[in-house]
Amino acid sequence: MKLTSFLTGAAMALGLATSALAQDITKVGFIYVGPIGDGGWTYEHDKGRLAVEEAFGDKVETVYQESVPEGADASRAITQMALQGADLIFTTSFGYMDATVGVASKFPDVKFEHATGYKTAPNVSVYSARFYEGRAVQGHIAGKMTETNIIGYIASFPIPEVIRGINSAYIHAKRVNPDVQFKVIWAYTWFNPAKEADAATALIEQGADVILQHTDSTAPQAAAEKAENVITFGQASDMSEYAPHPRVSSIIDNWAPYYIARTQAVMDGSWESVNTWDGIREGMVGIGEITDAVPADVKAEALAMKDAMAAGEYHPFTGPLKKQDGSDWLAEGEVADDGTLAGMNFYVEGLEGDIPQ
Repeated sequence: MKLTSFLTGAAMALGLATSALAQDITKVGFIYVGPIGDGGWTYEHDKGRLAVEEAFGDKVETVYQESVPEGADASRAITQMALQGADLIFTTSFGYMDATVGVASKFPDVKFEHATGYKTAPNVSVYSARFYEGRAVQGHIAGKMTETNIIGYIASFPIPEVIRGINSAYIHAKRVNPDVQFKVIWAYTWFNPAKEADAATALIEQGADVILQHTDSTAPQAAAEKAENVITFGQASDMSEYAPHPRVSSIIDNWAPYYIARTQAVMDGSWESVNTWDGIREGMVGIGEITDAVPADVKAEALAMKDAMAAGEYHPFTGPLKKQDGSDWLAEGEVADDGTLAGMNFYVEGLEGDIPQ
């Protein structure tokens, strides 16, 4: 009797200790649209996850699911992660927006963070980076370096984030090269190396000697590497394995500080729903090394623009600017407001073609 009571008491104590230990561990989940080895968008988000592990050690457990399609599959994956005890879930693609909000309504005690969206809830935050700042730098370099005056752009989906990038790159290429022309191919994918490579090849065959991309793989870099006198820019990640040529610089997404801060907020009970949109100034957007393939004066100009944006002295969408249909948008010296940028659904004057609906 006494031995049985002792063993029972010991088991209960062990169970309580195990439960207390489990409560001390914060479980952080990540839902990815591509594979962690894509070399671009998902790769950088996963670097952020690893940074959380490094920052908090055994105080956290991170889990992830990669290559989750946008839509119903996303709802299932997010739900499963919540059911498995995640305290905080980062959903890292625009197309996860409705799924995130829908699942969050069923798990009010779980905190959710959705990348690049705009729908919030008491337990849903949104966060994004001002990628258009990096596109301004790329556009400047592209406009200066193109010899054919044709710049190719591989676009993913016709959402405001992508449209902003096209406009920003075009504005800054056109300012330094009035003869520049943009050719845009809509790939309708975030990550599909074969389609991305085909798009890059098609643009090169149309005369483009600069390729910009808003897709996630390194396939456009590889396609350009086979061509002569074509330059590219890394997207989301440095893609430095293709430097110094064709990749001459890159936009780098640095999610680690945000992921660490938001995990800490859950740990200390200070988490609340926020809307974060940071850029070069805050370090969420980085400009990868500009290689020596870029002339020294062009490199200096690009870095000066980067520094001006970091200091808050320059905004890529500063007037005078007109819309594609010729109507006035921004007067001389006027800066676009965040509301217009967040919902951007138009091309600026000079861009050819229609935005798909």
